[in-house]
Amino acid sequence: MTLDVFVVGGGPSGATAAWDLARAGHKVALLDRAGRIKPCGGAIPPRAILDFDIPDHLLVAKVETARMISPTGRSVDIHIENGFVGMVDREDFDEFLRVRAITAGADRLTGTYLRIERDAAGNHVVWRDKATGQEQRTRTRLVIGADGARSVVARDHVPGGDKIPYVIAYHEIVRAPTTVANYDPKRCDVVYDGRISPDFYGWVFPHGDTASIGMGSGVDSVDLKQATADLRASSGLTGCETIRKEGAPIPLHPLDKWDNGRDVVLAGDAAGVVAPSSGEGIYYAMMGGRVAATAAQRFLASGKVRDLAVARKLFMKDHKTVFKVLRSMQDAYYRSDERRERFVSLCHDQDVQKLTFEAYMNKKLVAARPLAHLKIGIKNVAHLLRLVSPNWT
Repeated sequence: MTLDVFVVGGGPSGATAAWDLARAGHKVALLDRAGRIKPCGGAIPPRAILDFDIPDHLLVAKVETARMISPTGRSVDIHIENGFVGMVDREDFDEFLRVRAITAGADRLTGTYLRIERDAAGNHVVWRDKATGQEQRTRTRLVIGADGARSVVARDHVPGGDKIPYVIAYHEIVRAPTTVANYDPKRCDVVYDGRISPDFYGWVFPHGDTASIGMGSGVDSVDLKQATADLRASSGLTGCETIRKEGAPIPLHPLDKWDNGRDVVLAGDAAGVVAPSSGEGIYYAMMGGRVAATAAQRFLASGKVRDLAVARKLFMKDHKTVFKVLRSMQDAYYRSDERRERFVSLCHDQDVQKLTFEAYMNKKLVAARPLAHLKIGIKNVAHLLRLVSPNWT
């Protein structure tokens, strides 16, 4: 039997692609290594819950406030109006997505991707079965590479796939405190402090009975575990029981090309689709899986390899502008603690808060308030040119 699509990687991106394709009646296999949990704050906005039918029981917490903390310890609380941000534990969330794809008709395979072999009989994915340790060969018309920021599929088959820039994210899942004054089970803390991360940020995110405490950095000299220990200490969480520790790369830029013009298309982290500045990845990974599935269906129907490029085109049509804005913000404000201090100061502005969270919750820029955009632009320039004090609001 020849599969229509072989999906490599069972995270949110690969599982979503397999789910969409199976529901459309295609013969699909989903290969996952199993036994691995990605370090992740676990935030999913209402748009993700709506677009991908995320059931309420997977939400281990519902966040109502985001606290931005500056290098000098100043903080700004941004309250989420008319809604919440859902928090998930990736161990349960990812498994739910995989099971949903299997229930829809995808075949579940557990093992490690090795390579693609091509011959007169077609394309064959070679993978190692986890249970037996033996190599297996599965024939397929198309491969979706959703195997993460260090994607082997991307490295071997897509131009630029071996050069994806990334930061390393590390977090520790701890038992949620009950008596720590600075901890709020309905608030996400985002720490902009060069002592924690010189080029990204640290976080304390509630997960119901547990909490995620972590940070990210692309600077080789940073001791991720020590930085996280320092963050736990400054947050009063040193004494909390540690349940598990995890680390993994987070890509920084979408690839210029997501397919090989033949039989491979990328999705999620493998394509580099993590939001700059925020590092948000779950929604964009799932959307990457969805557009990859759309491209796959067009390719399978037409047989035209140019249809594989549809995945990147559809994604960028909706999200390119947001990514550009977030990238410019990261480049401008994550360069030094003096800039980070100004960034948190800027977040005092009510227009900044409303426009930022409207964009985050709905995944599109809000264009209906031109005067607010103008006001923010002026304040932004004033801070970057040091025309005002970081204490100015």
